[in-house]
Amino acid sequence: MSVKSLGVTCSPGLISHHSSRSTHSSSTMYPRTPDLQTETVTQFLFDNPDFLDSFVIQHVHEDRVRQWSQRKHKGQGHHALTLTNGDLFKDHRSNWKNCVQSKKWRVLQELTKDNTTNKARVFTELAACAAESVNADGHNLYLVDDQNQLFLASKSSKNQRAPTTCVGRIEPRTTLPAYVAYTKESVVSQNLVGDPRFPLGFGVETEKGVSAIAVPLLHGNNTVLGVVELYRNYGNMPFSVEEEEVAEMMLVWADICMEYVEMYNSMMKQRKLNDFLLAVTKSIFQDIVSMDTVIMKIMNYAKKLVIADRASLFLVDTKSRELYARIFDTGRVEEHIPQKEIRFPMDRGVAGHVASTGEVLNIADAYTDSRFNRDVDLQTGYRTKSILCMPIYNRGNIIGVVQMVNKIDGVFTKADEESFETFAIYCGLALHHAKLYDKIRRSEQKYRVAVEVLSYHSQCNDEEYQMVKTMPIPDDIPDILDYDYSPWAIDNDNKPVYVLYMMRDIFNMHSQRFDIDDMIRFTLTVRKNYRNVPYHNWAHAFSVAHAMFAVIKTSQHHFTPIESLALYIACLCHDLDHRGKTNAFMVKSAAPLAAIYSTSTMEHHHFNHTVTILQNEGHNIFKHLTSAEYKQILSDIRHCILATDLALFFGNRSRLQDIADKGEFSWENAEHRRLVMANSMTAADLCSMYKPWDLQVQLVDVIMEEFWQQGDEERSQGLTPMPMMDRQKKNELPHLEVGFLVGICLPCYEVMAQILPETKPMVDGAIANLKKWRELAEKEALEKEKENEEPQKPQQTDDNQEKEKEEPVTTTEKPSDDAIVTSEKTLLSAGDGLDDSASDTSFLAAGKPLPDISSDQTSNVSSEKTVLSLHSEESR
Repeated sequence: MSVKSLGVTCSPGLISHHSSRSTHSSSTMYPRTPDLQTETVTQFLFDNPDFLDSFVIQHVHEDRVRQWSQRKHKGQGHHALTLTNGDLFKDHRSNWKNCVQSKKWRVLQELTKDNTTNKARVFTELAACAAESVNADGHNLYLVDDQNQLFLASKSSKNQRAPTTCVGRIEPRTTLPAYVAYTKESVVSQNLVGDPRFPLGFGVETEKGVSAIAVPLLHGNNTVLGVVELYRNYGNMPFSVEEEEVAEMMLVWADICMEYVEMYNSMMKQRKLNDFLLAVTKSIFQDIVSMDTVIMKIMNYAKKLVIADRASLFLVDTKSRELYARIFDTGRVEEHIPQKEIRFPMDRGVAGHVASTGEVLNIADAYTDSRFNRDVDLQTGYRTKSILCMPIYNRGNIIGVVQMVNKIDGVFTKADEESFETFAIYCGLALHHAKLYDKIRRSEQKYRVAVEVLSYHSQCNDEEYQMVKTMPIPDDIPDILDYDYSPWAIDNDNKPVYVLYMMRDIFNMHSQRFDIDDMIRFTLTVRKNYRNVPYHNWAHAFSVAHAMFAVIKTSQHHFTPIESLALYIACLCHDLDHRGKTNAFMVKSAAPLAAIYSTSTMEHHHFNHTVTILQNEGHNIFKHLTSAEYKQILSDIRHCILATDLALFFGNRSRLQDIADKGEFSWENAEHRRLVMANSMTAADLCSMYKPWDLQVQLVDVIMEEFWQQGDEERSQGLTPMPMMDRQKKNELPHLEVGFLVGICLPCYEVMAQILPETKPMVDGAIANLKKWRELAEKEALEKEKENEEPQKPQQTDDNQEKEKEEPVTTTEKPSDDAIVTSEKTLLSAGDGLDDSASDTSFLAAGKPLPDISSDQTSNVSSEKTVLSLHSEESR
């Protein structure tokens, strides 16, 4: 029965609290009569509070109670109510507990159904529910980060600082949330102003907040996860202890709810990771075409996994202890394009630190880390912020490093590290299988080369062996140590005997043991493995070996016995199985050799062929060496044969020249000796350039015939040959020879004579030939100039023509000594470096003055002022 129906007039404050109730009170004590007054009912309820509680619990729905509270809050706020008897009305908040229970379950259910839920969102929703439960004017949520600092995660007022703002460390006597996080106990304050426990008041500024409840969010192990701050503005009723109880009851579920959400998210994340790794495995292992392909896929998937902007993958070179990479992520659509390989030491930079220590680095700010190299950013204009760098293992060894740069939505987290660590295992397996595939592919190419070689070559037969064995090896050969000696004058049948004579002499120099039968078989098989090409044949190998023998026997060197023997054998084998083609031609024609050896193609093949011959039965001339000596001599032979590539000559000569000029050369230094060995190989390989003039002219014709044959083959394939290879430009030969002598031969011979003065005849012979070639070049230039002028002259009479024949031809004035021989294309310096096709660039001097170089001036001629690329190791 409503109070209004009884005709009773009540104060508005009382009506707001006690109207709209369905009453079934005892009619015997208070009968329903028109005389029943409102004051009587009110007094009854105050006298019988248990009856009121029981009545509301049994007959009033919880939604009705919530509606009463909302209307009271909106209509009259939280002003204290004074009754007619002067007592303060006490709001029993314990009546809210059932409502709170049902609401907590609904919140928990809704949050955990959303797989995007995170800690901040769960706590934000719970904080909002707690604020609503106690009719707070506003609330703030603070979370604790890894540095034990509080930051604002969510707020209910628009004029506060933005979320994620740091509000200070967890410590007493600062702010309310810092105090609660420090003590791990709830606090209810009627008035924050002047409270000594938190003199700074709220964590963030509020509009008119005065009264507050602060509740810590605790994990099961008593770790503080955050603090919820509820407040009421000035003029409203302060929070009570029971309201604090309601807030605590609501927020005590934070830990349980968060644990459930984290477990769900962890399961979902693991499922996504498993699906991701399955896709990675299928993609990589179904399409292992090359190492570059695998690397590109790893980088793409790695970026997707941790949502990074860019990725890099560096592989470890265990021999040189370096990291190297050829593919880089540019951040564009056309990224991952193979580029020039870069290398840097393993102890340098972030990637180097990870490769050296195996430590995972998660750097939030790269510029604050001393290991970060800023040079790349300065060159590219790209700004590196965060870095996640992790090693890749295979069989317990670090084989590479993956480096992720700039997480798109913040910084890399611990979860990113864990996911990436699992991904790195698959990366290691993928790289391992890619290497195996690459080895198989290379083995297949080697097999094809081996079949090709074996189809053409074979070992020496018994007839050849017996014939040479019956030929006596002389005790002395006159003039064989002269630098003008002509090895080409020796008959081919007698060349093996001369080889055995020189080889035996070098073995005997240091009293080393040898087997003459093995030496015979080795020599004959080497001879048989030289192809019948115009120049790079057995006769050329014999001449180079003789030139090295002369250097070893006549000079006051300090090579070790192993080094002396390695130099001679390397010269004898330095062009084994030469096809009469340059390295560049092998690459352009897609020869199998070019697929096996990306640099110094033919030189690597010459060395490997040498090892193959030594492995044949009855051919190991080093079988009496110890294991260490055998390993050393093979290393020296490899070094010497590779040194015949002119792409390596310029760097070797430049370093040796610098050491010699500074007076720092020492025969005790192994690296210095290796530089001399490398330069000696080039000098011997170009021995035809210091031979007497008549002999050199014949040899040049043979050399050019081989070059022209390659040019003819290129022209038949629709290609334009280099001038040196072009038969149609044979008249430019003198200019080419002048450039070759000035740019390569003389610098090589001069540094040889500086270290080994006994080799000075090389310099003298080259200078004499240079003068001859210069004369021919000048004559060719005058004839060409005359041919160009003839069409412009008027027709002359026979008498005038006869008179001209009687007049001497006036030559032009010689240019200065430091005139530079120029190329058809561009001027290069030795420091620029040459690739494997260095042999294809010709020296031209057409239309340019040629240097007049005398014997006392050649030392001023520098290869750095010349085009240094006539032909590589096989050029002479």
